[in-house]
Amino acid sequence: MAIATFGFRGKNNIARTAALRRARRAIFMVLLVAAPLQCLAGSRLREGMSAAAAHNYVKAAEIFLPLAVGGDARAQSYLGYMYANGEGVPQNYMVSAGWYHCAAGQGFPNAQYMLGLMYDRGQGVPQDYVMAYTWLNLAVGGAGSERDQWVKIRDAVLSKLTLAERQMAQLLAFSGPPPTPCLPIQAGF
Repeated sequence: MAIATFGFRGKNNIARTAALRRARRAIFMVLLVAAPLQCLAGSRLREGMSAAAAHNYVKAAEIFLPLAVGGDARAQSYLGYMYANGEGVPQNYMVSAGWYHCAAGQGFPNAQYMLGLMYDRGQGVPQDYVMAYTWLNLAVGGAGSERDQWVKIRDAVLSKLTLAERQMAQLLAFSGPPPTPCLPIQAGF
């Protein structure tokens, strides 16, 4: 196997070649360890989804929490739903909005939609029609079969905006809402 030397010659070339080999070996080891961890996280997510489908919400929350803290947008979205509805965890709109925000920031359409609804209703976040439209518009862009229904909700929120607010909301949806840290979730305004 040929190793790129980037035009270096002599003793330094040998040292650089050895350094490249070590770097490749390290990257390979990271990938070797990371692949099974991703499979494990996927199986844990499926286990949590099965628990939720069986209405064992306490077990589902126990499974989803470490996955959500680790950055899994689907687990974050499930926890958002569970906190919004008090299933397996105490009902808390602020924590729900926090988890939805974590997943929405990663581009997860269901979380973007639910976060948009929370901004529209002022549940767990200050009522803000501009942010509601922004998140709903982003969700519609990634929607699947639910797109037609989501468009109706997005357009209903749009009807609440002034022309200047519409322009701001569309600009935010185009450029993306300002990034904010996901964790820790703040339970207050």
